[in-house]
Amino acid sequence: MDVTNTNPGRAWADIILVNGTLLTMDKEYSILHDGAVAISGRDISAVGPPDVVLAHYQSKHIIDCSDCIIMPGLINAHTHLPMSLLRGLADDLRLDVWLHGYIIPVEREFVNPEFCFLGTQLSCAELIRSGVTCFADMYYFEEEVAWAAVQAGMRGICGETITKTPTPDASDFEVSLRYCSDLISHWSGHETIIPAPAPHSVYMCTDEILRRTTQMAVAANVPQLIHLDETNDETVNWLRTTGQRPARWLEDQGVLAAHTVAAHCVHASEEELDILKNNDVGIIHNPTSNLKLASGIAPVAQMLSRGMSVGLGTDGCASNNDQDMLEEMRLAALLSKAAVGDPMAVPAHSALAMATINGARALHLDDIIGSLEVGKRADIAVVRMDQLYQLPRFETTGQNVYSRLVYATKSSDVRDVIINGKIVLRDAQLLTIDESRVMAQASQLTEGVNHFFVAREHSLLDKLVAIGGSLEQREMYEIQAKGVIASLDGFLEALHDSKLTVTLHTSRNQYDTYFFFDDPQQGRLRYREDNVIEENGTLTPSYTLTLVGPVKEAEYEHSVVLSRSRFTANADRSLRFYREYFNPAYVREITKHRERYHIRYQGVDFAVNIDQITLPAQPQVYLEIKSRTWSEQDAFRKAALIGDLLSILGTNPRDMRIDAYIDLFHDDPA
Repeated sequence: MDVTNTNPGRAWADIILVNGTLLTMDKEYSILHDGAVAISGRDISAVGPPDVVLAHYQSKHIIDCSDCIIMPGLINAHTHLPMSLLRGLADDLRLDVWLHGYIIPVEREFVNPEFCFLGTQLSCAELIRSGVTCFADMYYFEEEVAWAAVQAGMRGICGETITKTPTPDASDFEVSLRYCSDLISHWSGHETIIPAPAPHSVYMCTDEILRRTTQMAVAANVPQLIHLDETNDETVNWLRTTGQRPARWLEDQGVLAAHTVAAHCVHASEEELDILKNNDVGIIHNPTSNLKLASGIAPVAQMLSRGMSVGLGTDGCASNNDQDMLEEMRLAALLSKAAVGDPMAVPAHSALAMATINGARALHLDDIIGSLEVGKRADIAVVRMDQLYQLPRFETTGQNVYSRLVYATKSSDVRDVIINGKIVLRDAQLLTIDESRVMAQASQLTEGVNHFFVAREHSLLDKLVAIGGSLEQREMYEIQAKGVIASLDGFLEALHDSKLTVTLHTSRNQYDTYFFFDDPQQGRLRYREDNVIEENGTLTPSYTLTLVGPVKEAEYEHSVVLSRSRFTANADRSLRFYREYFNPAYVREITKHRERYHIRYQGVDFAVNIDQITLPAQPQVYLEIKSRTWSEQDAFRKAALIGDLLSILGTNPRDMRIDAYIDLFHDDPA
């Protein structure tokens, strides 16, 4: 209920909130069980008991907050706002599979300025309804994110994501850096928007990118946002590559000289926590996302005991799947208790602090937001506390109100939201966004995403191309023959026949993993680790993915066959990644030691392999002869030449095999 109060002689306030329980989140965590807040322009002009505030201020807009909490607006300190349009797209996956296998390919296809503007509108509506007044975003086309946030009336840090690979808004990182520089120039000094560079992570940026984004942030006096120590693989791989843990490496590169905000820090070591603390790095805990992606549980209790600035974030909707900060507070409090075996590790008031004043401190904005104090911006949430699940109202410890808020209250209980002195949500009615229009547009846009995604999931080739970046489909035909050889010594002697010229000889160990799928017409996928044995005994590994067609193209005399590889690419990710990404019906493995000879015979190049199968162990030694081909006539010619070679190298026709090794030594479980 709004009340008009006019009395000459008192100062005018634009809005006065009265009769609510004030959680000020000031240094003393002051609670006023019957309090009032006066708002003049963008700022808080008075905080205190209603009679005291009303004795000094009058207003035509007095809002009764009986049975409500009046508290600082919540701060979602790490999110990806436009990704609300990807909510539920790909769930129950590990981070690297989720990001590189699903999210990035869809982003490459659909993310544009309109996508980012609409997705931000959808997110802002959700955020405001859950009491959020400020966000820190990392995404693309941040100019559109900023405009959408301004229209919604929200406060935010808009971080332009920069990576070493092409992104939806940049063909290379130089373009990203220019875009970010323009963003900072355009929005510098804005009332509610802070532009910022957001290098994605140490593993998706170069040292040059990080140095230049740091220079940009320092020069403009704005924060720098980054993901850090999110997964164990990320941390271990960086330590293996550089000899340093990520936070130590960032400090040595000078990156922490900026007002750095590091999201996640799940696997930060004790040394890294000290480095981050000493450099005043804001840490953003994302409990739901970290759990959903199985990234782990951040050492929040240790961070807080060090006096670090720890805020809360939801991460993006594609990995959470909501942006409910009340839910995030509850989970942050509960997780830390279980993680360290101490129910007092993160009490309810500390969880609220992470979503308010500590979140502001982590974003280096605690001088203007995060608490209800005179002179700070009027970013305020009013939350109903009269629901069944919030009763009874004990006051036994002085902390009960925090418990009711953190452990029992829902985002749907948020009644009013004020940002920068302006009402954006009143009596649960959103005033700045046409929700029906936004929801309709979002549904229309995501129909295209759904069609693309479903079509890709039904094509093994499309899935392979999607993670190959700029690689294109290419088909390779190969003429080949294989069989058992009776005598290795006889083969070696024949190999030096005057008609043959050996141009190269290598020794290698090969580990092949084949993925098979329910639809045999999709083909099969081979992941190969190929270790070349150097003269000094060291191994030089290479990794490839090959999609092999479902059928042999032709069979010739001497059991020579023509086979087709539909796609071959370098495998730059782990076997575990590909297994989780492609989700085969079953997997088979072949391990072999190979002596490879490149020879020329009658002007044609052939690869001659001598293979000892070690898994599953086989007593025979196999000969394999291969050559690439490009036409039917060429295939016939090379098939005839392979027949000559088989005779020269001493093979018996009855010992020839037309099946691949994986089919010779493994039965199809189907």
